[in-house]
Amino acid sequence: MENKNNYKGWLYLLPAIILIVVFTIYPIINTFYISFLKDYNYATGASTGFTLDNYGVILGFTEFPSNITGKGQVEAFLRYALPNTMLITFITVPISIIFSLIVAVALNSIKALQKFFQTVFFTPYVTNIIAIGMVFGVLFSQNGLINDIFNLDISWLPSAGGETTYFHAMVVLCIELIWYEMPFKILVFIGGLQNIDKQYYEAARVDSTPTIKKFWKITVPLLSPQILYISITSFIDGFKEYQAIAGLFNARGTSPLSYNLYTVVYFIYDQIQTGGRNINYACAAAIVLFLIILLFTFLQYLVSKKRVVY
Repeated sequence: MENKNNYKGWLYLLPAIILIVVFTIYPIINTFYISFLKDYNYATGASTGFTLDNYGVILGFTEFPSNITGKGQVEAFLRYALPNTMLITFITVPISIIFSLIVAVALNSIKALQKFFQTVFFTPYVTNIIAIGMVFGVLFSQNGLINDIFNLDISWLPSAGGETTYFHAMVVLCIELIWYEMPFKILVFIGGLQNIDKQYYEAARVDSTPTIKKFWKITVPLLSPQILYISITSFIDGFKEYQAIAGLFNARGTSPLSYNLYTVVYFIYDQIQTGGRNINYACAAAIVLFLIILLFTFLQYLVSKKRVVY
């Protein structure tokens, strides 16, 4: 009877397994394979053998071949794409997590109109980030609301009449990402807060424990599983950032055709759009990004063994 039930279970899971294999496992394996191919032709699938030069070129160890186009893009991987991706991730993720936790605690303490405020804070998450980028583009334009409110004359974004600085463009991008990423984190933290047994807070109240100490000694430790989950998923999303730049700047950087705000995923898309001539570099960059994400995920799991309370 048990074997029969197992057979039915696998049968029910078969469609999902097929989809995972076709659209997840096979692309990963194929990407890894192509990243080691020399002179790979996307249309015919032909190559001239295996090589490590694809990784060497994007990491600056090997000279870019002179017989194909795209040298500027490939060199921009190490100069712009990888540093920008790291900078965006390590600025926006910690700040968004801290702000989300503070807002979640505040919302959880509000009794009147709590559901209303939760809905208001969650609304940005269901809005397309390209549309959000366009709105931020209007807000931070030369004659936009931000400059008017603070009486500034800063060129935050590239315009037809000139270009902005890297610092100003990065500030706008980080503000947009933090604002966009907070709603989902707030929702998860509120769910975690509502599952914390109230007896811990009652005991702390009896002992006249200060609010800050209750936050650090009760709330944060008991929310640590949610914090770990949010941290891992947020770092993964940060390393994959692309849409916000496309929506906000409609280009790669602070001036047309520049690579000042290039990211790794933007680099991968650009290599694919060359008609398949540089797809081996795109695959190599994808594997590098995969290894970076895997490394940071592993490090967070190591830290969680001592810090996370279940």
